Amino acid sequence: MNDQSPSNALQVSPGSAIPPEELDRMTDDIIAALKTVYDPEIPSDIYELGLIYRVDIDDDRNVAIDMTLTAPGCPVAGEMPGWVENAVSTVQGVQSVKVNMVFDPPWDQSRMSDEARVALDMW
Repeated sequence: MNDQSPSNALQVSPGSAIPPEELDRMTDDIIAALKTVYDPEIPSDIYELGLIYRVDIDDDRNVAIDMTLTAPGCPVAGEMPGWVENAVSTVQGVQSVKVNMVFDPPWDQSRMSDEARVALDMW
């Protein structure tokens, strides 16, 4: 896997009160949860597609996620934020999840990981 896009990096409030070991585990588990969510029309998960722009974990373990879609008219636009909330809310330690749909900057293929490019044969 190649998480080349720095925008996929999870952000934590500066000087987090969460112990580093727990934060590392939560980060890994949140990424794993995001990788269980797929756009039904594309055989790659939303994390590898680069649809996750920002994930922030605050000191109270509330998670805020900024995500986008491959196209604003995506047929699952109304459902996908709920899928993401449900997936991330299963992570141990997460208190709440809020997903914000954003379209700036617009998604483009450069945000995809190498894994997604292989899955979609987009070289």
